Amino acid sequence: MSIPEKCCHNSFIFNSIPSKENYQANLWQHFKGIEIETQKDIFDDEIFNLMDFDCDQRDNVHFFYTLPFAKNKALIETTWLSKMDGKSLNDYDIQLEIYIKETLKIENYKINYQEEGAIPLFYPENKTDKNKINIGSAGGMTRLSTGYTFLNIQDHSKYITNNIEKIQNTKVYHIGKKYEFLDYIFLNVLKNNPDKMTKIFLNMFKASSKTVIKFLSNKSNFFEDLGIILKMPKWIFIKNIF
Repeated sequence: MSIPEKCCHNSFIFNSIPSKENYQANLWQHFKGIEIETQKDIFDDEIFNLMDFDCDQRDNVHFFYTLPFAKNKALIETTWLSKMDGKSLNDYDIQLEIYIKETLKIENYKINYQEEGAIPLFYPENKTDKNKINIGSAGGMTRLSTGYTFLNIQDHSKYITNNIEKIQNTKVYHIGKKYEFLDYIFLNVLKNNPDKMTKIFLNMFKASSKTVIKFLSNKSNFFEDLGIILKMPKWIFIKNIF
């Protein structure tokens, strides 16, 4: 395999860098999070807030995520589901500052660390080379409806390990056609109806926690899938199948 100014000779190269083709035309889950620490105990360290939609949507889908590590320490994250064709949504620091002060009512805190990233909500068109194995988002391990990737990476890693001796002749690992189809519909709904996504997400989580977790983890059966689907607005989803 050739890399500009370098020549590599080895058995395999594992690639986790998604192709940037159609970078601006597709949806992304882009975010910034900061771990804050307060002098007083403020957080309930047994409860986390997965999606708080009570914030400025700017004609897209926007929510905050709060994960407490202790009563005085938590990760606060601003997350968008949108295209990345401009910088109008990228004032993350201002978003976080306003949310922490106005919603969480926290005035004094220190920032221990911060993270920032973007997850493609589409399958990158990575070129397939003989000795290159695409992994992570580059390998199609992201659930396009949610951006969840970590558990799929674990399953993919086990698959590679179990087949490493014959990996070149082994079929490429996929999340599953069922979930690809459901995510395809969900993304069409998101693209065409961003103003309705808050209610749709809230409806999904009205199903039992166990069912939702299994669905998001690609472990759900037909009846559990049906339980999620029945929570959705039927006509909107039917229109977005085609």
